[in-house]
Amino acid sequence: MTSTASQPQFRYTQPPSKVLHIRNLPWECTEEELIELCKMFGKVVNTKCNVGTNRNQAFVEFADLNQAIAMVSFYASSSEPAQVRGKTVYLQYSNRQEIVNSKNTGDVASNVLLVTIEGVEAGDVSIDVLHLVFSAFGFVHKIATFEKTAGFQALVQFSDANTASAARQALDGRSIPRYLLPEHVGSCHLRISFSAHTDLNVKFQSHRSRDYTNPYLPVAPSAINGISQEYTTGPDGKRKEPESNVLLASIENMQYSVTIDVLHTVFAAFGPIQKIAIFEKNAGFQALIQYADVTTAVAAKEALEGHCIYEGGYCKLHLSYSRHTDLNVKVNNDRSRDYTSSQSPSVLGKAPATSPGGAEYTAYAAWDHTQGVPEMQAMMPAMAYSAPPAPMPPQQQMPPPPMAGPMPGAFSQPSHFAPPPMQYGGAQPFGMPGPVYYMQ
Repeated sequence: MTSTASQPQFRYTQPPSKVLHIRNLPWECTEEELIELCKMFGKVVNTKCNVGTNRNQAFVEFADLNQAIAMVSFYASSSEPAQVRGKTVYLQYSNRQEIVNSKNTGDVASNVLLVTIEGVEAGDVSIDVLHLVFSAFGFVHKIATFEKTAGFQALVQFSDANTASAARQALDGRSIPRYLLPEHVGSCHLRISFSAHTDLNVKFQSHRSRDYTNPYLPVAPSAINGISQEYTTGPDGKRKEPESNVLLASIENMQYSVTIDVLHTVFAAFGPIQKIAIFEKNAGFQALIQYADVTTAVAAKEALEGHCIYEGGYCKLHLSYSRHTDLNVKVNNDRSRDYTSSQSPSVLGKAPATSPGGAEYTAYAAWDHTQGVPEMQAMMPAMAYSAPPAPMPPQQQMPPPPMAGPMPGAFSQPSHFAPPPMQYGGAQPFGMPGPVYYMQ
């Protein structure tokens, strides 16, 4: 059996692209090391190194699509995995068609400023205060605020680069006047650079974003309800994240593919799911899961935060509340799903998929979550959930291990549920509990 069978290197979740996403790289992997790994398959025209939270991922762009396909196909059938410094790395096609490395280092003049407000947390400096400060230099078109590892930041868009340059020159390194700040905030400083953006995409008027050029833009529900503070204060005096009916899930150590059906299996244990959307952001896998109400979302977040979907510490969940309240799902496919409307257009095939050998297969999920959580057993009746058919991994890729169990807060399976034994290349079934993928 090949090494890729015992430890899958590939996630076939993207169509072929001349850009490859490489994971599990050694610390501070260099561009030269990436080129050395890829050069036997074709010319590398661009790279993007040390991305992701752990700086262990990278993107490599080939000159031609066939060169990228050749590399993936080679290691998919090879007994030797791709390695850098003796460490096995994992390949997949990127959802990008090219690598765009912004050459804007913050010194190239632009009409949009990137403002980092040092010494404050989100909610301490309102968008109205930012507008008051920056509009002294000219008409401010749009403002968007957000949080990054650098801290609380904002993008401020002016009409032209000259106005933005004047504002940067006057305000960079200065402090926001004390009388404009809450009492608990000390001095805060503005660190300003030019952004690579030229026109901000503001979809709602809210306490997080504002478009001063479009008075007819819809107002976000949080603004309609009069929520002016992004955070509330808990009994311990610490700021609490505002609750929402939509959860943002980030997945760490994603060695196996996580599909919409897998997410539905995990999160539907706490109540009916309305919509799911998955996407890649900052080289990481994320998903939005929408419930009907905030209470259900809170219960799911408290129970699942920090748990792993698969045994062995794979696919660890990190959950937060999204600012969305109603996801816009236009089509049902492998990236988004609307469970509330049977009339939603679908691009999913109806026929069951077949394995490389031609045998039809079915994916079953049997997951007991309520062990060790008696309060959930008391509140929720037992029921079985069977996942819809899911694509079978190629022969080089073993089925994922069973979902880690028991995870708190989900329905338990009735005693009569007994899935058939799994057969996969003569191997014995994986351990239970958890969804078991098997071939008939």
